[in-house]
Amino acid sequence: MPSPRRSLVSSRARFSRLWASWLAFALAAAPLGGCQNFGDVTGSIGGANQQLPTDEASLRAYTDRWGKTYDKNPGEKVASINYARALRALTRYTEAAAVMQAAAVKAPKDFEVLGAYGKALADNGEYLQAKDVLTRAYPAERPDWTILSVQGTVDDRLDDHTGAQRFYREALKISPGDPTVLSNLGLSYALTKQLDLAEDALRQAAASPRADTRVRQNLALVLALDGKFAEAEEVSSKDMSAQAATANVQAIRAMIAQNDTWRTLQSGAPKKRVKIDAPDSLPQPAGQPTG
Repeated sequence: MPSPRRSLVSSRARFSRLWASWLAFALAAAPLGGCQNFGDVTGSIGGANQQLPTDEASLRAYTDRWGKTYDKNPGEKVASINYARALRALTRYTEAAAVMQAAAVKAPKDFEVLGAYGKALADNGEYLQAKDVLTRAYPAERPDWTILSVQGTVDDRLDDHTGAQRFYREALKISPGDPTVLSNLGLSYALTKQLDLAEDALRQAAASPRADTRVRQNLALVLALDGKFAEAEEVSSKDMSAQAATANVQAIRAMIAQNDTWRTLQSGAPKKRVKIDAPDSLPQPAGQPTG
């Protein structure tokens, strides 16, 4: 007969697996967002990392232009990085990874090339290879916070949420209050059923003047998952019509109501959430008072 302690540990492990499985599905399927951001390397080389066009026609023209430049000299650094970024924006992830692989063969120790290659691999779902490449994408004595954040998202995809959160905190030491990093951290907390911490991180991210639509969508999603539907609608309506925001939150409510795993979580979860591996205090965005 199993001991009470062993049964409790087994129950908690089962609960954690159920939560992770359901929430991973919710983050991927929810209309409100649930999008962790692999981002783009901030570089200083001439011509690379130009602002991508925002409309599809211009983006396709931009992609074609850099594709032709790349075809003249496959693996050339500037053309490879810009062409791969454009391909990623068009969700042509396999092509982007191949472009950056050619560049990495030519420049196996170039940090910007390795950073762009690691991100392309991550977008393409090649997380183990991305993890390996990204460890070589900056010097140990001068870590790049944008790469640290990507390493966090890769670890989250590999279900190493403790490691992911460590990367996000290190990134926030270098770039305090960055809304993209805070947003990624918030979703990582959500994946480890720490919705209180997830909400705190995402509120700080959304309060930043640099926050974009994805950050606010992620906050709305976590609020909805925590049953704060009215506030989720309010946050969501900042980027869409009130009617669309209501429809999105209703979709989340329906998904929660119809999902067996969520009902199991509700019936088996303790009333007070357990904060696992939580920092003593959440990093504060620049200019925001503590307390």
